[in-house]
This record gives sequence, C-alpha cells and structure tokens, in this order.
Amino acid sequence: MPAVIVYVAIALVLAGAATLVAALLPLARVIGELPAGRTRRTWYLQGALTIFFLVGYLAYAARLWGQDGNADSLVVSLVFFFGACFVWLNFTLAMRTALDVRRIALLEQESITDEVTGVYNRRYLQRRPQEAFESARRYEQPLTILLLDIDHFKRINDEHGHAVGDLALRHLGELCLNTVRATDLVARYGGEELMVIAPHTTVAQGVVLAERLRQRVESTPLVVHSEGHPRRELKFTLSVGVAALSASDASCGALFERADRALYRAKASGRNRVMTDSHPAAHGAGNPATRPAVKA
Repeated sequence: MPAVIVYVAIALVLAGAATLVAALLPLARVIGELPAGRTRRTWYLQGALTIFFLVGYLAYAARLWGQDGNADSLVVSLVFFFGACFVWLNFTLAMRTALDVRRIALLEQESITDEVTGVYNRRYLQRRPQEAFESARRYEQPLTILLLDIDHFKRINDEHGHAVGDLALRHLGELCLNTVRATDLVARYGGEELMVIAPHTTVAQGVVLAERLRQRVESTPLVVHSEGHPRRELKFTLSVGVAALSASDASCGALFERADRALYRAKASGRNRVMTDSHPAAHGAGNPATRPAVKA
C-alpha cells in the first residue's frame, strides 16, 4: 500500500508539473499583448517564477521516488497539483481578459475612426471639441481650429475616379497625423474637409501649423498604383481656414463657423493658402482676390 501511495503522489506532482508547462502558453499570449514596459517585465518575472516552481516540482517527484509513501506525502502532492491548477487558471483568465480588452479597444477605435481617411470620424467630433472648448474656457487657455479642404476635389474624382479620390483623402489624413502634435485632434469634418483641433494654441501658432500642413501637402504627391496603368503621381493642394477661440464664442458651433468662413475666404482668394477669419493676409500661392463663387 505505501508503494501505491508513492506512485500516486509522484503522478500528482508530475501532473502538476505538466499543468505548469501548459500555464506557460497563456502566459506567453499575455506577454505578447502587452507593450514594452514595467507591466510586461512583471509578467516575465511571473514566467521565471513558474519555471522555478516547475524545477521544484520535478525535484520533489525525484525525491519521492523509492521512498515509502505516507499520507503526508500524498497531501503535499495534492497541494502541488492544485497549486499548479491555480497558476494555470490565473494565467488563462489573464490571457482571456487581455484579449477581451484588446477586442473592446479595437471595436471602440473602429467606431470612432473614419474608414476612408484613418482619422477620427464625425461621431467622435460631436463630443470631443465641446470638451476642449469647455476646458479652454475654464482654464483660460487658447484653442485654435483648423479647417482643411482639398482644392478641386471634385475634379480629382471626375478625372481619376472615386477610388483615387478616397486615396487622396487617406493621403491627406496620414500627412496630417504625421505633422500635428500628439495633443492635437484630427477628424473628418465632412466630404473632403478635415478639422484639426489644437489646444493650447494661439491663432498665430495655428497659422504656422496650417502653413506647415499646406506646404507638406503641396510638396508630397500621392503615388497611385493600379492595374493596367503606369505608376502615377497625383499632386493636389490644400486650403485652410484658421479660427481661435474668442470671448464672443458662445459655443463650439460659433468657433466652427468662423473657421468655415476663413476656409471660404481661402478658397475665394485663389485656393492653396491659409487664412484666418479676421485677417486679410494670406499665406500660400497666388494673390488674394475678391470673393467669386467658389467650387470645391
């Protein structure tokens, strides 16, 4: 009978060791989902401890071999086995939680991202500007809005097709994201118009940012690849309207309207330029003109 107890105890310990090995798989998934940093290093430590325990399990099983079995050794082996099950369960739950969190984050990101431009969509734009507006008012901080519009976008669609038009919008979105600060928000305002919300930014700083965007778009053509056609470079320009928060703005809508008026002036003055809602000076190509009828 004691020999049977020993064999059962060894089997339990070895089963626990196998469970620890199995626990390393969800642990690896958890580590793979985490960015580099302190939390990831902590999970690496968890893995090292698990391997240390695994060695201890094997050493204890070897120690039991050839000994007389008793109730104590059986109880210890049961503790080893259920301890390993506890580790496996914790790592498995951590893996499932990490995957669920990632899936929820992806779904949330998709719900607020415009699929064409890759920037935030109109739904997100309906709530975030109000938060920035209220924060700027509360702490008396500057806030500037940039409204961007691709010049002659209808011509791009007519001459090259809507697929290329979508590529142009994606191109603009990428250029904006690579140019603005991390604290700035870029969203699709409608059609071919994008909006940049720049907190802690004066109108002068907003004009500098807008001019940087205009120049980058003008100097960075869109490379188009398509079947049956040679590689093409599509150049287009940008008109930008800039408006800064003022004491007379009762709401975000008022600030948006002033940015829209500035954009209209930029287009009416010859396009490919930056203008504010209150200053006639223009940045960019061409000379300011009177207000003709403006086409997209």
